[in-house]
Amino acid sequence: MTALPPLPSWTSTPTDTRAAIAETKHAIRQRLHAAGRSIDEVFSVMSDRVLAQVEEVAAELEAGRNVWPVVQYADIEAGTVPAETVALLRKRGCMIVRGHFPRQQALDWDRGIQDYVEGNRFFETYRGAGDDFFASVDSKPEIYPIYWSPAQMEARQSDRMARVQAFLNSFWTSTSSGKQWFDPDHDSMYPDRIRRRPPGTTSNGLRPHMDAGTLDLWMTHEHQTAFRHLFDGSVEEFDPWSAEHRTAGPMFVGTTKTSAFRTFQGWTALSDMDHDQGVLHSIPIVDVMGYLLLRPLLADVSDDDMCGVAVGRAFPGGTDWNAPLQPALGGIPDVRAGDSAWWHTDLLHAVAPVQDQKGWGNVMYIPAAPWCERNERYASLVRAAFLDGSSPGDFPPEHYEREWPNRFPVEALNRTGRRALGLEDI
Repeated sequence: MTALPPLPSWTSTPTDTRAAIAETKHAIRQRLHAAGRSIDEVFSVMSDRVLAQVEEVAAELEAGRNVWPVVQYADIEAGTVPAETVALLRKRGCMIVRGHFPRQQALDWDRGIQDYVEGNRFFETYRGAGDDFFASVDSKPEIYPIYWSPAQMEARQSDRMARVQAFLNSFWTSTSSGKQWFDPDHDSMYPDRIRRRPPGTTSNGLRPHMDAGTLDLWMTHEHQTAFRHLFDGSVEEFDPWSAEHRTAGPMFVGTTKTSAFRTFQGWTALSDMDHDQGVLHSIPIVDVMGYLLLRPLLADVSDDDMCGVAVGRAFPGGTDWNAPLQPALGGIPDVRAGDSAWWHTDLLHAVAPVQDQKGWGNVMYIPAAPWCERNERYASLVRAAFLDGSSPGDFPPEHYEREWPNRFPVEALNRTGRRALGLEDI
């Protein structure tokens, strides 16, 4: 087999991103040509694969049916999730877990968070959104930069959370080419924020976007290897569930940087939420990353542009370049406090706008971030942040909790929490 020409790569954001984009796109096209295929042909294969699913999902939405698989926590615990639900989850890449936590426990956590922030005078010291992305929701505040409340930590280190995370991780191929890319039964605890949206809120929501990376997805050697089937002419072999090389690759630094590898993003509901009250939406097609990475290589996109993808901004997935995908954008069903929502790290997702919201819209963000090379590196920053109450490294350095006396203490960590932070010996 003829060796294909290598792709240029960068370990950090290139100084001249436009020139680097043009160089990368030219090299990928040349590589495909050397493999005997054109970008138009390769994109057509992926487009057909994705748009057939768009049509299927759009028909479900038009018929008024829920497109998110729904799983009972009791079935995950017992290992009795129906085979047809497992197959649908693998296809859609998202799910709702009913009864992940008892409803009263979730409501108690919500009350505990309220007491935690109010008792520590958060609103008197809040300095405004330190994150350009979440500032766009235009509420005051909706996303709380709080990480170390007892409620959040209790949920993160609970057996029920670990069981759901392991179930989700099992959909991925975590071992291949003689290497284990991640440990599906060991989460690294990626601390994220809280959303508390009160009744009566009007919020702009968030446009469709994806959080797995930006220009680094095309420009770093590790991601080029992870997505090699898109760039070497073997597009039919592209597998969105393969962790191979994805757990090692760096991400270019920016306000939307995620240092950890997440198999699934997720949140746990702290209030009941109706499906029409500014809730999470997604395009539930797990193959969509292949479409998104190939689309900018077509001739109708400027040589120095990746369909608007830029470091420091969320990967856009709206109508500007991805209009054919939008008919599949659909929201979650009604959820109750204690339910959780999960979506594959590659999925385009959004938050619907809302006017005069009915009821609270409260969640705590807890993903599945299994222990791997990349997450072990980030865990050292998380440990330090936990021990002194700082904001974790991926988030704006606001550090509200450093002096809060009732943040979650080290001595309250259980074995799951200690393992997740790399503190097994304390």
